[in-house]
Amino acid sequence: MSATRPRMAAPERRRCVLEAAMQVFARSSYRAATTAEIARQCGVSEPVLYRHFSSKRDLYVACLEAGWSHVRSLWQQALENEPDPAFRLGAMGRAYVEQQRSGGRIMLSDLWVQALNEAADDPKIRRYLRDQVRKVHDFVAGVIRESQAARAVPAERDADAEAWIFISLGLLSTIDRRLGAVGEHGFEGVFASRRAWMTGRP
Repeated sequence: MSATRPRMAAPERRRCVLEAAMQVFARSSYRAATTAEIARQCGVSEPVLYRHFSSKRDLYVACLEAGWSHVRSLWQQALENEPDPAFRLGAMGRAYVEQQRSGGRIMLSDLWVQALNEAADDPKIRRYLRDQVRKVHDFVAGVIRESQAARAVPAERDADAEAWIFISLGLLSTIDRRLGAVGEHGFEGVFASRRAWMTGRP
């Protein structure tokens, strides 16, 4: 007699579906991935999946939201652990890249790259992605402005522009992880250059 898998509580099932969906979407594509594949990876039936998410698109949007929630928590922890306001932005970047390279979790930039392929054809995904990118930007720009208020980052630095550059480095880290274009030592040089620019310190 085969062992019966214990029944999961509803919140646990929802988390399981989300985690499975992030994995499936990241290794495949929005169009190619199926809810049957996602349900199978989580060990639930498709009807159970649809109790939590009304459509594949809603599940995809939920994955984007879960990705941002995880990164926001990661950054907040990095900020709490960095006492010097001059290096708070760098601590966020390093925490992101280190976790991305560990391969333990699908990161937000992976989902963004994935979503860009879908954005042209799906107005809801396009609108959600645009709004989420703006949320991430505003979070980063706020950290920069706080560091400027503490006189740790030069006031002449454009916080909005620097936030966009910071986000672009996150996307570059995804490209590098997939293609090996920059490499670990190359990224150290990029980090050092940006740190010197943002802090005004050599």
